[in-house]
Amino acid sequence: MEKNDNDENTLLVVDDEPLNLNILLTYLQSLNYKIVTAQNGKECLAIVKKIKPALILLDVMMPEMDGFETCRQLQANNETREIPIIFMTGLTNTEDKVKALEAGAVDYITKPIQIKEVSARINVHLSLKHLQRILKQQKAAIEDKNRELEEKNQEMEAWAQIVLRDLKKPMVRQSSFLSMLVKELGDFSNQEPMKFVREIQESTLQMSEIIDDIILLTNVRSQQIVMEAPNMNSIIAQKRREMSSIIEKYQGQIDIVTKLPIVWTYPAWIEKVWEIYIANALKHGGRPPIIQLGANPEGDYIRFWVQDNGIALSKEEKAQLFLPINEVSKLKITKEGYGLKLSIVRLIVEKCGGTVGVESYPGKGNRFYFTLPKLS
Repeated sequence: MEKNDNDENTLLVVDDEPLNLNILLTYLQSLNYKIVTAQNGKECLAIVKKIKPALILLDVMMPEMDGFETCRQLQANNETREIPIIFMTGLTNTEDKVKALEAGAVDYITKPIQIKEVSARINVHLSLKHLQRILKQQKAAIEDKNRELEEKNQEMEAWAQIVLRDLKKPMVRQSSFLSMLVKELGDFSNQEPMKFVREIQESTLQMSEIIDDIILLTNVRSQQIVMEAPNMNSIIAQKRREMSSIIEKYQGQIDIVTKLPIVWTYPAWIEKVWEIYIANALKHGGRPPIIQLGANPEGDYIRFWVQDNGIALSKEEKAQLFLPINEVSKLKITKEGYGLKLSIVRLIVEKCGGTVGVESYPGKGNRFYFTLPKLS
């Protein structure tokens, strides 16, 4: 017998009673099925090594190996486990029916066999098998497409990183040259050229900062992270040193007014959250800006916050903050730091398992916060 791994028109009928075999053989052949027969379980197992029928009609009570054991062996074999098996049995009690289904059968027919019932059951299960195969193919096609899209996204992200870094290199050189020029023109009597130079210098720094934000955004959206438990007080101390020039520029006062507990987070990103919040508080706080940092427990989370002494944001203004990236262009607030930066903050904190927000107090300023999971 030739091997045929995909014969959707072949049925295997297994029964030790010749009369039953002949009746089923004659009827099913009249329905244009190709029929292969076996008279016991061992013969059935030998046949399925050579052909893969679309469906098996399997008697329960047979010598040498009964239908239950035959079914279990078919189900244990990866090459045959997806072949639908319909039991043919004279056993009618519930326990035997449950046993048949537990062995791996998809259905059962009670004897004496009703020919039209056999045909109906076969049609149902062959249709289900056909649908399952289509769904499996569609799922595989979707997975292949998703892999292809993921690969393209990774390529685009890598390309974007390269382009952005290449853009930043000439800006860094330009910034260095401008700093040298400012130093050389420091005593220049005509202050108008100096004004233009300083504006160019400021614009260059802003462009460089935007590139840094876009690179960070790309990393936040694609990078897999391992959560750690950093010391927040150490992070703040480091940020203060790194931001000393902008703190001095705005003559800001920064105080930690409550203990900053240790939580689960990704240090490299959460440092950026503190930096953005503190920078915004310096730029938009009172004059001089008085900034307080603190933290409070909130259920299974810790809420960290940065309080400024600026003008309280209105309800409408607050609704426009922390927008999803695709909605940043709709932002009506023109204050520096309240656009892309706060959207990045939201992405970072949500990826670390927390939330973000802002509370405003007329006459007292604004409190920008983020939450992170407590240490268990």
